[in-house]
Amino acid sequence: MRISRVQNHIGLALGAAAFSSLLAACAVGPNYKRPHEQLTPFHNAPTAADTAERVSPPLDRWWTGFNDPLLVTVIERALDQNLSLAAAYARVSQSRAAASGAGAALLPTLDLNGSATAEKQSLVGPIGSIASGLPTFQRNEREFTVGPAASWEIDLFGGLRRGAAAARAEAQAAQADGFGTRVSVVADAADAYFQVRGYQARLAIAQNQIDVDEHLLRLVHARYDAGAAQGREVAQAEALLKQALASVPPLRIGLEQQLNRLDVLMGAQPGTYAQELATPREIPTIPAIAGNDPSEVLRRRPDIIAAERRLAASNERIGAALSDYYPKVSLTGALGYDNATGGHLFRGAAFQEIGTGAVRWRLFDFGKINAEVAQARGANAEALADYRQAVLHAAEDVENALMALAQTETHRVQLQDEVQALLKVRNLSEQAYKAGSITLTDVLDADRQLLSAQDELEANRAGAARAAVGVFRACGGGWTLPNET
Repeated sequence: MRISRVQNHIGLALGAAAFSSLLAACAVGPNYKRPHEQLTPFHNAPTAADTAERVSPPLDRWWTGFNDPLLVTVIERALDQNLSLAAAYARVSQSRAAASGAGAALLPTLDLNGSATAEKQSLVGPIGSIASGLPTFQRNEREFTVGPAASWEIDLFGGLRRGAAAARAEAQAAQADGFGTRVSVVADAADAYFQVRGYQARLAIAQNQIDVDEHLLRLVHARYDAGAAQGREVAQAEALLKQALASVPPLRIGLEQQLNRLDVLMGAQPGTYAQELATPREIPTIPAIAGNDPSEVLRRRPDIIAAERRLAASNERIGAALSDYYPKVSLTGALGYDNATGGHLFRGAAFQEIGTGAVRWRLFDFGKINAEVAQARGANAEALADYRQAVLHAAEDVENALMALAQTETHRVQLQDEVQALLKVRNLSEQAYKAGSITLTDVLDADRQLLSAQDELEANRAGAARAAVGVFRACGGGWTLPNET
């Protein structure tokens, strides 16, 4: 007899499951359609392409294109140790757990319950005052129960499914944010590295100028001792040397700041890797820039991916809000044993089963559901605007980065020509001064102009490398693009 009742319950559960499956397509709310955004070709791309000098590296590992092993080491160390990146990965884990929990709400919940109750009935209470006169009345009561219980909300109108889909989309957005953090960490590490190399090159220029100015000062002193120069010329040469010496502290400050920045990006205390980078190196040649196709940028920019996934989540929340207009059906069942004596708990007479079906339908709530639906639709409109704005900002970033690279490269070529011309002027001026055909002022002016141009050239070399990093960052380079976003 008991077996047949259990079979009846199983049959009812299977029937409810089949009914729920038939209504699975009844999820209310708009079905999400990915917005179609199309960008025209970047108008600065041809200009930037003219500056390419090498084969383009893969966009997910663009830093290898600079052919600098120490740069590769620095970036890989930052990817392994950066704390902002570790925090981003932790946020991704949290969002995935939240999505998993939202998906679990679609499935039945099974609990194992057990309880033991001891009660001494009051003789003057509502029950004791009436029942105490009966011959079967027992003031001391005991009850023991044990058994499983299950509950299941049948998602007839898709509210739970919409919520689970929204949570999955949010998890994907968090993952895209993690990719964005990775892109930023890689770009920031490369930017700091190139600034370090730039400051080291400028310090070398300053030291070379100091050596030249010391040589000039010795020359002026020799002419002064021979009676061929005036004291004013000695003072001018000393002032030029002090000017060159004064250019060193700001450069050392800038170098120290970038070294410390790089250490923090690599998850280390400032000063940890300074010795490793102490030996100056040439600023690497810029590789060719590829991956600036508009459709590729839309596919791989993490901020665009995150904005699109949040748009999808907001669309699903409209359906979740609309589902509250419709009834919600839930099933609850329990199998177990209930006995007043714990010693005979698991016997046939103590077995009991409970099955409950419930319907909840919010019929009147003073417009609360209307407000929730309106809020969800407003959030969706906001997310759509944010997505389109992210696309425009991406295009702006790429255009600006391409123009900065092109113009920085053009400026570098011009500065190289200027330095060569000023170097020739400086050497000829010193020869003319030794011959007594020009004054020291002419030599000092040529010296100042050469120092300024050389310093600007080295800063520009580092700036060109940083501009290339900016292009790779703007194109979304620095992470592996999956087959499907």
